[in-house]
Amino acid sequence: MADSSAFQNLCDIVARLRAPGGCPWDREQTNESLLPALIEEAYEVAEAARAKDDPHFREELGDLLLVVVMHAEIARESGRFDVDAIIRHVSDKLVRRHPHVFGTSDARDSGAVLKQWEAIKRAEKKADSHYLASLPKALPALVRAQKAQSKAARVNFDWTDVRDVVAKVEEELRETKEAIASKDIARIEDEIGDMLFAVVNLARKCKIDAESALQRSTNKFVARFNQLEDELRRRGKRLGDIELAEMDAIWDRIKNDEARMTNAQGMTKHE
Repeated sequence: MADSSAFQNLCDIVARLRAPGGCPWDREQTNESLLPALIEEAYEVAEAARAKDDPHFREELGDLLLVVVMHAEIARESGRFDVDAIIRHVSDKLVRRHPHVFGTSDARDSGAVLKQWEAIKRAEKKADSHYLASLPKALPALVRAQKAQSKAARVNFDWTDVRDVVAKVEEELRETKEAIASKDIARIEDEIGDMLFAVVNLARKCKIDAESALQRSTNKFVARFNQLEDELRRRGKRLGDIELAEMDAIWDRIKNDEARMTNAQGMTKHE
């Protein structure tokens, strides 16, 4: 169980920082000025979680919690709401949207739970509200695309077979090639967007988080590029002064070395 006194202590510290005679920087902050920090801390939490680095994960969760408490304190000062109101609201919502736990409803798997959640959420909203109206516009593009697709799937607007999704990706790729040939920038942008949306849908159908998958691929690219740069330095050369063919040869060797190492590790595990 959480230590309520520890949480109250954090709230008291933040209130002291915001009070007259407190920290000048903290006193200057507004809900708007803290938005970049809120987003940055959320990303740092995600990075620590993916790295499975528990001390770092714990630290980043604390930093994120601090920003949340700061937002609540700023709201309390202007009489809008306080942290207790936030906690009561989310607690009530959790109970209300989990009738299979706190009531008599029956949901035997996660799919049924999500459909029930969406049905309850729609009932809570205004009658004239569109189903996807609650989709945050500020989400990163990949996250927003996958969330939109997932929500649509919960009301049965979804491909039944992953092969259909693969065919859609191939169709969008063909249309992108045609757009590139046309040299129409607006059309190219539109088709690339459609292709990205289709690839996100493929990731979703394969039960892969598109944002995490792209993050891993980007990290892999950065690691390989760092190795490429190190090799050029060993040869007394610099990035920007080397022909692509030489860099490609080094890049291919790096990939082959990774593949051999992966295969060797796999063989060791099965010995």
